[in-house]
Amino acid sequence: MQDIKFNKILIFINALVPLALLSYDGFAGNLGANPVEFFLRTTGVLTLIFLLVTLMVTPLRKIFGWNNLIKFRRMLGLFAFFYGFLHLVTYSVFDKNFDFPAIAADVWQRPFIAVGMLAFFLLIPLAVTSTNGMIKRLGGKNWARLHKLTYAVAILGVIHFWMIVKSDLTYPFLFALVLTGLLGHRIFAAQKSKAAKAKLATK
Repeated sequence: MQDIKFNKILIFINALVPLALLSYDGFAGNLGANPVEFFLRTTGVLTLIFLLVTLMVTPLRKIFGWNNLIKFRRMLGLFAFFYGFLHLVTYSVFDKNFDFPAIAADVWQRPFIAVGMLAFFLLIPLAVTSTNGMIKRLGGKNWARLHKLTYAVAILGVIHFWMIVKSDLTYPFLFALVLTGLLGHRIFAAQKSKAAKAKLATK
């Protein structure tokens, strides 16, 4: 129990390191010619990283038997939401100055923004229902069904990133590759579970 608490603190601190470095560089004027764009891109990438790391928890637990990883999944998911929120705030406040008509026009004219917005809004119910109380209120099965939306959010996030990049697609491709692997593992595990249940039913 002590190790889990220590590891949670370690994850919490390390998850905030990128934000601390960004803030320091921002105050020092080291974010380049367009600091808002740099901050926007970085928080977007961090959102995707935390989403994919969250989705890695179950496969790693099942493949290697690292059952304690499940205790960190909620925190990782909430950091995905946190950086997604910062990404949206940076766009809405610092890029668009809370100009809602301009934001609406942007969403209409540039599809990648609409995709990104949809991904974030799908994250909201996942963050809201992340507490133990909400799990009990929804019931384990309903909660699990709802949180399968994480895959939809990750897919939309990768598409959003892919649509933004105009030349070098290396990083969006790497994210897409990792996500494809995670989806492939989930499909394989589901088929394996169905086959095992069918085999038991015939006995």
